[in-house]
Amino acid sequence: MRHRICWILASVSLMALQVGRAEAAPVFAHRKAASRPVHHARTPVTGHGTLPAPGSAALPPRRKSPDVAQSSPEEINVHAAIQTATGVTGSTPGGGLMPEQTAAKSISGLTRDFIAKQSPTSSPLTMMASLPGVVTSSGDPLGTSDQQAGLSVRGLTQFELGYTYEGIPAADPLNFFIFTSTTADNENIQSLSLAQGSADISAPLYNAVGGQLSETLRDPSQHSGGLINLAYGSYGLNREFGRVDSGEIGHSGVKAFASFSYESADNWRGPGRMTRYHVDAKVLKEWGKDNRTSFVLSYNSPTGYYLQTPSLAQWKALGTKANYAASFRTGGASYYRFEENQRNSLILGAPLHVRLADTLTADATPYYTYFWGYGDGGTTLGTANSYVGNQDTGPLQVGSTAKSIIAAAIDTFHEQHSGLNAALHWTTKHNTLSIGYWYSYYTQQEHSFYGQADENGNVASMIGDYPIYTAAGIPLSRYNINFVQQTNSIFIHDQVRAFDDRLMIEAGFKEAMVSRMSTQLIPGAHYKTTANYAEPLPQFAARFKITPHDQIYINGTTAFRAPSSILTMADYFSTTTGVLAHSRATNLAPEYSIGEEIGYRHYGLVNVSLALFNYNLTNRQLSSTVYLNGVATTASINAGGQTSRGATLELGLRPWHHFSPYLSGQYLHATIDNNLPAGGDFLATRGKTAVNTPEFSGAIGLSYDNGSVFGNFALNYVGSQYTTFMNDQKIPSYMTANVTAGYRFPSYHFIKHPQIQLNLVNLGNSGYLSGASSLVGNAKKTTGVRGSAIAAQTPLYYVGGGFAGVVSVTAGF
Repeated sequence: MRHRICWILASVSLMALQVGRAEAAPVFAHRKAASRPVHHARTPVTGHGTLPAPGSAALPPRRKSPDVAQSSPEEINVHAAIQTATGVTGSTPGGGLMPEQTAAKSISGLTRDFIAKQSPTSSPLTMMASLPGVVTSSGDPLGTSDQQAGLSVRGLTQFELGYTYEGIPAADPLNFFIFTSTTADNENIQSLSLAQGSADISAPLYNAVGGQLSETLRDPSQHSGGLINLAYGSYGLNREFGRVDSGEIGHSGVKAFASFSYESADNWRGPGRMTRYHVDAKVLKEWGKDNRTSFVLSYNSPTGYYLQTPSLAQWKALGTKANYAASFRTGGASYYRFEENQRNSLILGAPLHVRLADTLTADATPYYTYFWGYGDGGTTLGTANSYVGNQDTGPLQVGSTAKSIIAAAIDTFHEQHSGLNAALHWTTKHNTLSIGYWYSYYTQQEHSFYGQADENGNVASMIGDYPIYTAAGIPLSRYNINFVQQTNSIFIHDQVRAFDDRLMIEAGFKEAMVSRMSTQLIPGAHYKTTANYAEPLPQFAARFKITPHDQIYINGTTAFRAPSSILTMADYFSTTTGVLAHSRATNLAPEYSIGEEIGYRHYGLVNVSLALFNYNLTNRQLSSTVYLNGVATTASINAGGQTSRGATLELGLRPWHHFSPYLSGQYLHATIDNNLPAGGDFLATRGKTAVNTPEFSGAIGLSYDNGSVFGNFALNYVGSQYTTFMNDQKIPSYMTANVTAGYRFPSYHFIKHPQIQLNLVNLGNSGYLSGASSLVGNAKKTTGVRGSAIAAQTPLYYVGGGFAGVVSVTAGF
């Protein structure tokens, strides 16, 4: 069956290429003669605040070749853009899933043509599900929470994917978790760009082994106005969004917008309800020739409850009923209210692009991010005696004579990240030389507490304000960690163009230096731990334009990822026995990858993108969820070496009679290169299939938009995935399907382009296993390489969301 699918995809690709070439000339001839205004559809794939990747369209303007200067079908989509309040133009191939790319590497993207037609609750993580090589495992059909969601690109997880927002590093700076709901609301996202396999050399990242996800915020409108969106749907969903644009203020060149949204919905399985408050704002100043500066702000405050991640046995026995208890009396420590969590965020940035001379430009992005909140879980504590670190502090001060009590295990955190990313670009007739520097300073404080539950399961403070004390008068705690990290990164990059810009060759070198210091204030723990990493990161790429419509490219890249999790560098002890439960890592090597890629693109009526890739990784750092006294915590696992090889395909049709079909697929073969340590022995994992790497994944989409009636359909397939390194347990393949249908009404007085939209999510699904929450070496008892018995472990799983429907009404003013 797999070979038949691959044969079909290859046949479709060949036919699409021939059709595209056949259609290009007559389309060009027709449009060249048109006298009406044309709509140019080149949607930027990187934000104005993002330092431009050398070789990308975002570099300073240069002399155009004759091929570029001529009109061509690649430059024209439609005679007149669709008029909407949501930013939809109806011009991007594949219904907004395949904007034109020119960089010498694989890049996929989303534009407003696709983003605006998704549920307003969807996150960028779930919206990327149809892109080639992307596998998402959302635990929420509405996309209202990304606390328990998975993402992989070409078999590499989200923890190995760099994430920038207007040029600002936006992922968790240490755990590398991509909280996409912390950035912009859907209505404010201009575009998403995913570079599969390699990040821009100028990007402020130190974990981008698997590529780079870039998010661009819309610019304020030239004229004053605004947008309102109201959405209601399954699981008691209600969402309100409002945005106001100032328009240009006087003749100053300054314009701004600000938006606010509120969202609330029940958990789709189990008890609990989430809420989310969000603010976006942007101020933009443009002047002279190619000069602009902006100020960006995003604030997010969500409160929710973790969903239970079942084992395979629990899933088979209970299905979607494997949940935390709705009642304290029946659930005890498994009461859902103990699973409350909150991750607040504030993101500030001021991207600047300025032309210093005709051939010299500069970019600078100062930024500051602040994340704070808590994550809790239920636990049982013995009251007779307790330990803080390795010190016996006597019985607990709980006012109870019972031998044990139920409590909330509380984890609080404060993370601050500030930095500056800057670059200079010198452009001559055939050459662009770029040099850049990135500095960042990051601190994190993480402290554990316990809060006693009363007879009704209530806890006085879910953030640890009223903790349980020991007989010695100190709060019961497992860890009190302070972490400091400084990053210095420099790069130099040169790009040479020849043959009227048909040939481009670029090479660059980046040196990333990361310095870490962690202190653990619990008695008995090693007080101070340090780590330093310095990694050379060369890159090479070349592309050649065969015809105005066809391009080939090749690249070789390197990347590294520093170990994740604040607990990696800290000792911590059992609170009941005082025994060391985890020893700090003192020699955890960073993950390093070497990648090669060759690809082909065709743009015309039919657009085709093909790529073959190969990656070799050493010291692969896999992030997995472990539970410490009931609190879900990220831990880092050294999975040794890995080799990944595969192919990706992407097809998209420009709007033709208002229809835009889309197809993508990936074949992936990923293997573990060595046996993995397990206690004093090794698991025989060499040659096994790597975890989280489905052999085949793909998507089919169809979009229709005639300016009034619009809709799209998307079907995604993900093959089976192993969740143990010994390949003795896996989740089955699955499919998901989403449908959008809507209608735009004529404008009426000051109400502009009102519309109604229906989104149906996960059609036909009542829940499925979508990914691994925690990875283990072996799910069955096995014998190690040296002959010792290695006990079985239990992987835990994310449960993919069930069916949901969302109705939204939108209008501009």
